[in-house]
Amino acid sequence: MRRRGAVQRKVPCLFVTEVKEEPSAKRERQPFKVLATETITAKAIEADIYSAIPTEKVDGTCCYVTTYKGQPYLWARLDRKPNKQAEKRFKQLLYSQEDCKGVHKCQSVFKNYCSEAWEQTIPLCCKSSKGGRRPAWLNREHLLELKRKKKSYDLWKQEFAWNIEEDFKPVPDTWIPAKDIEFSNGSPLPDENGHMPGWVPVEKNSKQYCWHSSVVNYEAEIALVLKHHADPGLLEISPVPLSEILEQTLELIGTNINANPYGLGSKKQPVHLLVPHGAFEIKNPPPLKQNDILSWFESCNEGKVEGIVWHCSDGCLIKLHRHHLGLRWPLAETYLNSQPVVISFNRAKYDCDFEPNSLFHHFSNLNGQRFDRLQDIKFDS
Repeated sequence: MRRRGAVQRKVPCLFVTEVKEEPSAKRERQPFKVLATETITAKAIEADIYSAIPTEKVDGTCCYVTTYKGQPYLWARLDRKPNKQAEKRFKQLLYSQEDCKGVHKCQSVFKNYCSEAWEQTIPLCCKSSKGGRRPAWLNREHLLELKRKKKSYDLWKQEFAWNIEEDFKPVPDTWIPAKDIEFSNGSPLPDENGHMPGWVPVEKNSKQYCWHSSVVNYEAEIALVLKHHADPGLLEISPVPLSEILEQTLELIGTNINANPYGLGSKKQPVHLLVPHGAFEIKNPPPLKQNDILSWFESCNEGKVEGIVWHCSDGCLIKLHRHHLGLRWPLAETYLNSQPVVISFNRAKYDCDFEPNSLFHHFSNLNGQRFDRLQDIKFDS
């Protein structure tokens, strides 16, 4: 199985983004949208985005395979986040940074206005406490706004420092930080969003991560993986040795993940699978122009995906989500669910008994069977 870049931190967008004060179609109760402009980011250009491999962005939850207890283990994504008090301080910093971008310009314009006003002898406020020295147009509302910006700027100038021990919510002792995050004095540092991406091992029969644990069998050291079959245009579900996907990141998809955009399984018979990141290369990608990508998403069958992730030669990942272009997701019909799929699971290869209600047992009973779509997969009652 071909290895591509791993997701160990937030993946940046292909285009420079801007915030629109409109309700988000992606997140409920979010009063704004983050939309792409037509400008490709400097980071994408530096990573040689024009030579990168475009792949389908699969809608699921991120996982990681690495060693634990002396054997390959599946790990679930768990970001360490600040507590309420620290998050409030951090948000104040972010707001102040937005304000301070224009504060110098505001002060300069204000001085110019004042200078021109005096020269033109504009009417002055006759309020005795101010000695008639304040221009009449500079009302209380304007003064309060300037004071607010000054206070924000002063806050921004102060160095913001995280206290890792006190500012962040506790995590399990088994938690490990993601590989690509920065460290200082031996401690992991939060990213630009104030989070520390990381992982926790998925134990057998875990209640919190029951859907994760359903796709791995530690006795046989295998995972249920969805990938391309050797025949073009055909998908395959098969058990893959965990050792073969060691140090890779994958996406867990299925019945109880992100509202199940691919229609896998049912409430009575939930189905979950792992998809290695970069597994589904886009054969006919659009040019790297916003209008061309928009047209590709809207009119091409291969464009019925959540988004595109470009895997660059230096290991860098760049993404573009449909929501960045104001497009809807999920869709009634997806490209992933339009392809036939075959089950390749020879139970005789494994020297262990799979539990009767496990996905491994059910899929091994379907060995060799082919389905028109992923959502057509059904287990015998």
